[in-house]
Amino acid sequence: MNLVNVLPASLRPWYLAARPRSLPATYAPLFIGGAVAVFFELFEPVRFLLALLGALLLQIGSNFINEYVDYRRGTDTQKVAGMGMVLSQAQLTPPQVLFGAIFSVVGGALIGILLVALSGPSLLWVGVFGVVVVIAYTAGPVPLSYIGLGELAVFIAMGPLMTYGTFYAVTTFQNPLGYFNTNALLAGLPIAFTCAAILHANNMRDIDADRAANKQTLAVRFGLQGARTEFKILIYGAYVTLGILILAEAIPAQTFLAYATVPEALSLIKLATTTDDPKELHKAQGLTARLHWRFGLLIALGWLAGWLVLRLSATG
Repeated sequence: MNLVNVLPASLRPWYLAARPRSLPATYAPLFIGGAVAVFFELFEPVRFLLALLGALLLQIGSNFINEYVDYRRGTDTQKVAGMGMVLSQAQLTPPQVLFGAIFSVVGGALIGILLVALSGPSLLWVGVFGVVVVIAYTAGPVPLSYIGLGELAVFIAMGPLMTYGTFYAVTTFQNPLGYFNTNALLAGLPIAFTCAAILHANNMRDIDADRAANKQTLAVRFGLQGARTEFKILIYGAYVTLGILILAEAIPAQTFLAYATVPEALSLIKLATTTDDPKELHKAQGLTARLHWRFGLLIALGWLAGWLVLRLSATG
């Protein structure tokens, strides 16, 4: 059952504007960062819950900002499918969505400040970068998503930066100089590819509408054939990077579990690169988000399995 169908009518537009299908982009790196903290036996569950709530608020705030700015710039007018679109369908007003954006971003930032106070100053720079990306993605005089830098911003912010930031935020280790952990940073590289693929699938779907609105995404710049090639590179890149990290012993061998999603990935590539129907590409975008979540969850479970193996070998 779709949750939107059971919500009160007044809440449904807000749920749609939050773009729930995009939220796995946040869940996956948070779970991996938390699992890395468990692996090194530094995990603090209360801080993890705070980090999860703060990151979700920032992600939702980013979606609200995207909804508001795209509507103001006229980017939504020619779309035939997509997440949100509550303004173009007059389900909410621009001031309401703007308020939701401000409330969400401020709420996420306040939780971030609390985590900085609990964890240490190094987290501040991670949080500042995350908030800047949230705002600069579609807002400001030169929005990142309008000049072809959206995928790169998402790759960095929602991949290694978020896994490391989560690890740092949820650890019990306290040091005013900070605690840098290379493993926590590298752990986010494979899912950085799949997260960027979610955005790229979205841009492939909206290629005609974005071109008409002069939104110069990479899909618009490369054209449909080039965009299809980029999508393949992003999906394949996730699995290649995972294998390299396992072979380099930068992450536990048990993260090989994530290769169970390969058949799903191959099916997704076939769907996303053999159609130009926006409705089919909208489906592909949702399936990319699902792949990202399952791929990331299995990587997190691999870290936990690696921790369990170490514990059992130490006690045996």
